[in-house]
Amino acid sequence: MNFSISRAALMGVISIVCVATKVAGADWTQYRGPNHDGSSTEKLKWPAAGPKEVWKTPLETGFSSFAIGNGEAFTLVQRDVEGANQEVCLALNADSGKQLWAQPLGIAKYQGGGDAGASDNKGGDGPRSTPAYDGGKVYTMSSRLVLDCFDAKSGRKLWSHDLIKENAGRNISWENAASPLIDGDLIFVAGGGAGQSLLAFDKKDGHLVWKGQDEKMTHSTPIAATILGERQVIFFMQSGLVSVAPKDGKLLWKYKFRYSTSTAMSPIVYQDMVYCSAGYGVGASACKVSKNGDNWEATQLWFEPANVINNHWSTPVCKDGYLYGIYGFKEFGKAPLKCVEMATGKILWSKEGFGPGGCTLVDGNVLVLSDAGELVLVKAITSGYEELGRKHAVAGKCWSTPCVSNGRIYARSTKEGACLEVGASATARLDNTFTTH
Repeated sequence: MNFSISRAALMGVISIVCVATKVAGADWTQYRGPNHDGSSTEKLKWPAAGPKEVWKTPLETGFSSFAIGNGEAFTLVQRDVEGANQEVCLALNADSGKQLWAQPLGIAKYQGGGDAGASDNKGGDGPRSTPAYDGGKVYTMSSRLVLDCFDAKSGRKLWSHDLIKENAGRNISWENAASPLIDGDLIFVAGGGAGQSLLAFDKKDGHLVWKGQDEKMTHSTPIAATILGERQVIFFMQSGLVSVAPKDGKLLWKYKFRYSTSTAMSPIVYQDMVYCSAGYGVGASACKVSKNGDNWEATQLWFEPANVINNHWSTPVCKDGYLYGIYGFKEFGKAPLKCVEMATGKILWSKEGFGPGGCTLVDGNVLVLSDAGELVLVKAITSGYEELGRKHAVAGKCWSTPCVSNGRIYARSTKEGACLEVGASATARLDNTFTTH
């Protein structure tokens, strides 16, 4: 039967469906997403032939991931600006990949840190931090500990804080790699000096809300989570895990964990458990957080040395108390994807061949970006490795995390960025339903 519908009525239907589609999707506003845990609530449609490429664009070197907000995609690259290597924040049109604006963040000199032996065998250095988006503003944290806020549409700088100059900042070897964390009205960073190593700024006007603690920073991005009914921000510092109250920076609890050379993954929270790991011969551990009155405590559940379990910079995702992530240390091109029980450290399965890339949890599956640029969709199940599909997305070295936003995957490497369609198209659905005249 051929069903006819007027153009006006069709446009109304399209508007309704498009609004519904937009509501179902979500922006990916910061490193590891708006939930701070690498998870997406979107439904994923993976075609048999693999996701369709929406756009691909050349990018200069960098390990920054994408943040997506209000139709724009933000990332950091290293670019020559007036004869000097600088970190630059780019804003791209999320639908086309076209550059909208570029803002220099300062001189880029990383003193190494891009390990040789990776997929392009060149070391491939560049910015490691990922921008954050909120309410029409973009926030960046440079390798030299400068926190900037830009207008998302124009790229105009709104305010800036230099932690080294203003807060007696103490940078580290290979310089800052952590991304700014937004939770509620505040933006959280680390890197200040004694008594002000952890800092919270108002995201609107940039004024300092609180500062505190005497901790030495790492390359790890902090997370925000609710444990035992209380919201907290957890920093992974050289002393180990440090949890503070978001509103005033009051110390809640600490968990001692050894530091060696670089700690780079972000902590993972599941119920009252927190997982952490580091490379360079350290290993992995989980602790149980408890509260008695106003007193908090973190006690060790287990510890495994580096030759058993460890994450370098690749942070796993968690589903139902099980970790899915890339493990190993400098195993370029071959580091395995593993499933690990968070409560015990027991390895349930392992599959080699990914290299140190990144993982995202979406629609009950693990979306993996290998260090060679392959997107691989894997079932998040404990019974064994089950691959659902794969697609080569970008060339170059991928030490970043893919993000899923409004039915699309955004991924990048040291050479290019790409956008792929994985959500149902409202127009395609209508084309299959209506015939118009």
